[in-house]
Amino acid sequence: MHELGIVIQIVKQIEHYMEDNNLSSVERLVLQVGELSGVYPKYLEEVYPIAVEYSKLKDTELVLEITPGIGQCNACQFNYHLMENDSTCPACGAKEFSVITGKDFLIKELHVNQEDQ
Repeated sequence: MHELGIVIQIVKQIEHYMEDNNLSSVERLVLQVGELSGVYPKYLEEVYPIAVEYSKLKDTELVLEITPGIGQCNACQFNYHLMENDSTCPACGAKEFSVITGKDFLIKELHVNQEDQ
């Protein structure tokens, strides 16, 4: 489970950002997690309280936005949800595709305290 290490690195990045921008708190952290990113949202939610326990983010709400894994069939160009279709094009049955979305993992938003702005 590499999610703990990922969250710890995110916490460090945000704490540096807070210092650089004289922010005392962050109310909400929004992470965008692609279905194909290899990061499991359930595990992120489980390890988040541990990772922030002694940090400046201890009172920060974690919000996860899941980006669906969408592929485009190389044979017929049809766009479809890869996981729901077992990576098989529902239009023509081909198994070769190009990923359009779902590999991303990023810090999407930080919602800061109004007093800090």
